[in-house]
Amino acid sequence: MKMWSGRFREPLDGTFERWQRSFPFDWRLLPQELAASVAHARTIAAAGILTPVELRSIESGLAIIEKKAKSGGTEWLKSNEVAEDIHHFVEMTLTDEIGPLALKLHTGRSRNEQIATDMRLFVRDEIDATLTGLSNWATALIDLAETAGDAVMPSYTHLQRAEPVLVAHWLLVYVEMTLRDSSRLLDARKRMNFCPLGSGAIAGATLKLDRNIASAALGFDAPTSNSMDATSDRDFLLEFVQTLTQIGLHISRFAEELTLYSTAEFGFLDLPEAFSTGSSAMPQKKNPDLTELARGKSARLLGASTTLATLIKGLPLAYNKDLQEGQEPVFDAADTMRGLLSVLPGFTHALKFRFDLMSSAAQTGFLNAMAAATYLVHKGVAFRKAHEKIGNAVRYALDKGCELGDLSLDELRQFGEEFGEDFFAGITLAATVDCHDVIGGTAVGRVKSAIGSARKRIDMMKKARAAGGTQVHV
Repeated sequence: MKMWSGRFREPLDGTFERWQRSFPFDWRLLPQELAASVAHARTIAAAGILTPVELRSIESGLAIIEKKAKSGGTEWLKSNEVAEDIHHFVEMTLTDEIGPLALKLHTGRSRNEQIATDMRLFVRDEIDATLTGLSNWATALIDLAETAGDAVMPSYTHLQRAEPVLVAHWLLVYVEMTLRDSSRLLDARKRMNFCPLGSGAIAGATLKLDRNIASAALGFDAPTSNSMDATSDRDFLLEFVQTLTQIGLHISRFAEELTLYSTAEFGFLDLPEAFSTGSSAMPQKKNPDLTELARGKSARLLGASTTLATLIKGLPLAYNKDLQEGQEPVFDAADTMRGLLSVLPGFTHALKFRFDLMSSAAQTGFLNAMAAATYLVHKGVAFRKAHEKIGNAVRYALDKGCELGDLSLDELRQFGEEFGEDFFAGITLAATVDCHDVIGGTAVGRVKSAIGSARKRIDMMKKARAAGGTQVHV
């Protein structure tokens, strides 16, 4: 029997009925639906709708459904061909367990508020899982940075070699990204942590319910403030998926750099074989499948975000059936991110850099030109003039086919009398790196300090996650 069939004379068209069901994908909300049902049962019991005995019977029946789901797995859920949605499934299954008493559970609530609550609980759980995955990846990056020590590589602007930096300094860029992403997720979690239960279909429950009971039981900060907003709001879904998209973009940038650096043209790293595949035609190939797939997954996340934004943009208040289409993109985005963060930490730990080639690349192509100009600045030359003098010296060395450090002092002095014997010590690889001795710079001491700071910030983020996290149990 449908949850809404009382006023209808004709049965649903069979094809339409199968087409409009959401149970084939919202079955995965069972844990959230059960938890919310327990919370609602306690709320209506406090309002005198259920006796203590009835409340215990309903709670017991919901617990049995949870146990069956754990033992039967997803196939037990997916095999149901009658349930219209997860709410209908729980009502039918609970009726099988405890009889007609199950029908009293829907007193004082609507499926509009149920799905709004279930999705908030789902997103909250996925935010927590994503935060854990991000901290694991960030830790792997920090470990790799620490292992890299004082190894140097070229940095790039416009994909042209720019200045030498520590490999660790480059890796810490992605740690900064994960920290920003984590803070966005924590902000989003705080913003959406309000309970829609008690909002009814649109105007609020018709019974005088204490909404704080369900809110506290489910670990929300408070009930939502407006019933129309509570049942129609999907901002929290969009914000969640948009943040996952941003994380995906960061992962994609990392993947793109590693894909480039693993080519023979760069040769900066050996791809770990445990995370690579070969060619069915070319025996010599080792392909960067993980990094290429990671780039591709970012497109999938962006697609989910675009779908949600397009879905919501023209909807009148309050609930509309269109919103059912917002569930699958969220599920897919959450699954995609879980997959990415399941492989990234192990892959990152397995990376092996060719530090000798990276160092060699950092010592060719005049990457010490900025340090050379800085040398002249310390000699009292205005930076604009210093820039010009070193540019002239670079042109001279290019024509000669050598690096700045290969020029003689006499050759250098044709560009300025400020050049002295100490110039050569000031443009060595070590000196070029260490001249960036500012907060956030690539000097060895600064990067070592940054590694320690990054570990502390990751720990702080974990503590913030633990403080805000609430596990929902039936």
